[in-house]
Amino acid sequence: MVGAIPFDIAAPCALRAPLSATFTVGPIRPNEADAVLPTVTTVVADPSGDEHVRRVRRLVERIKSGELDKVVAARSLLVTCEDTISPMALLHQLVALDHVGNGFSVDLAPAGPHWEGRALVGASPEVLIRREGNEVSCWPLAGTAPRSHDPAIDAERADTLLQSSKNLHEHAFVVDWLREQLSPLCESLIVAPQPTLFPTPAVWHLGTPIRGTLRAPSISALDVALAVHPTPAVGGTPHQEALRAIREIEGDRGFYAGAVGWCNAEGDGEWMVAIRCAEVYRNTARAFAGGGIVDGSDPDEELAETSVKLRTLLAAMGVSDATVR
Repeated sequence: MVGAIPFDIAAPCALRAPLSATFTVGPIRPNEADAVLPTVTTVVADPSGDEHVRRVRRLVERIKSGELDKVVAARSLLVTCEDTISPMALLHQLVALDHVGNGFSVDLAPAGPHWEGRALVGASPEVLIRREGNEVSCWPLAGTAPRSHDPAIDAERADTLLQSSKNLHEHAFVVDWLREQLSPLCESLIVAPQPTLFPTPAVWHLGTPIRGTLRAPSISALDVALAVHPTPAVGGTPHQEALRAIREIEGDRGFYAGAVGWCNAEGDGEWMVAIRCAEVYRNTARAFAGGGIVDGSDPDEELAETSVKLRTLLAAMGVSDATVR
């Protein structure tokens, strides 16, 4: 089984059961016809930066009232090009910018007629779940600080992130959720006592490695992924209240913040959180980014965080922040 799971697990998935699969080692090499991305004509924010700030401010008020503890607020950029965008060309550029190389391009057509001709393309840093035999692992990421080209400033930002009570608080919600969801599936579970730093080219994340031994060999990687998704790293807590707030504010996220990956006949597999990605359709690419909102979140800082996260995709398409309107 290979493909994508949407953010809303009640919505149709884009999964296929291929008769065969080919595994290769080495860099992605798109066909010559698919190797070049077309020129970008416009980049439009949805919602605008000002509206995102207002949304975050309202969410902080709801958190202070006790309705929510954490909720992830996302926004998108609609990138329009002169010609059709090749998903493979975009994937090639994203992987070139990603030192980990966790790139993906998923045909979304199996999810239904609306998704015909659409692809989800990205390079995610976050492992939702990985299963090898009876061993299962994940590395949730929550809590973020922007990187700097100055090594001294970069190190200072990383250290500040490790000491940030706000970011540690945000991260703990995710770890607690995974512990709660994985415990019934595992006969043993090891959760690192403290988060560590996880770098990407654009940001520092807080990450906590989690490892477990499954209770039964019949529990597949897909079973585990569906049991834990969506985590508070992309949703929030309390779980249902946060998902309801996201639907009210953003509408349907589609496959953004869902999961992409594979599961074989033995139950082994790997699923990544579908972040740092874009939905590609004809000559457009809708890129997404979000940030966790908790008590003490600053709306302007949250807007800046999403802008930093969007830079990688913009850079892959040859545009800068200044192009956004």
